[in-house]
Amino acid sequence: MKFNKDDLKGIFIAFYACFDKDNNISEEATKKLARFYAEKGVKGLYVGGSSGEGFLLTVEERKKMLEAVMAEVGSELKIIVHVGAAATKDSVELSKHAEKVGAHALSAVPNVYYKIPERSIELHWKNIMDSADLPFIIYNIPQTTGYDLSTNLLKKMLSYPKVVGIKNSSMATYDIQRFKALGGEDLLVFNGPDEQFISGRIMGADAGIGGTYGVMPELFLKAEEHFSKGEIKKAQEVQYAINEIIGELLSFPSLYGAAKEVLKLRGIDIGTTRLPLEPVDIEDLPKVKAVYEKIINAIDKFCS
Repeated sequence: MKFNKDDLKGIFIAFYACFDKDNNISEEATKKLARFYAEKGVKGLYVGGSSGEGFLLTVEERKKMLEAVMAEVGSELKIIVHVGAAATKDSVELSKHAEKVGAHALSAVPNVYYKIPERSIELHWKNIMDSADLPFIIYNIPQTTGYDLSTNLLKKMLSYPKVVGIKNSSMATYDIQRFKALGGEDLLVFNGPDEQFISGRIMGADAGIGGTYGVMPELFLKAEEHFSKGEIKKAQEVQYAINEIIGELLSFPSLYGAAKEVLKLRGIDIGTTRLPLEPVDIEDLPKVKAVYEKIINAIDKFCS
């Protein structure tokens, strides 16, 4: 397994699922969206996670989406593939496929639906790691999985050489400090909650992965630029603008439905969401346009 920590530092877009008019995966739209992000200068993409509606896709659909991403930008961006699934067997199949097509790292949440002991979560992740010779990033998102990564399990997982990092989406930035203290400087920690990106960086996160990055990558890149230069006040100002936009996106029945409508206004049509994630109602489209305009105004203000 080859791994350079610096290869996975930076802004990673949590990639959206791209559908055609029949709500099937669109390779054309997937490639167009991947190209859009590559041209913005992000470090990489996180494919098949929550923003990618991974648990609403079949295994074959997830493979198809990843293949399109790799074909378009696999030689330019670092691609982390979320292979979490209800069944370990499906995760293993996705892991093998990710390695076959040239992805750079794997990631997974614990098993979903069943309330299982930590030993079972460890076995789930171990089987994924054993199936492919790629670095592995734990995905901690307790608000959707019902499990919050414990100190005890993290210590066990750090004994596996392929575990190189954590995508931490718990809401407490203190968790970032805890994980870094246990894993040391070699452990790569990604900030998950977009509204506290700069807070997470201050607490020790090495990078960020987020879903709302996808509608305003310029703003997250600018916030990271300011933080990297030690310009904390400027980074804070950009974060405040980001948070105002996030607050409005969260007012829709589905964050991802709203994000996809914003992207249409940015010239990238990737369809709508897959049920049970709701699309935006027609009467709410003026609200989407207002969010879009706020994004463009913030980009003009902070990134010109």
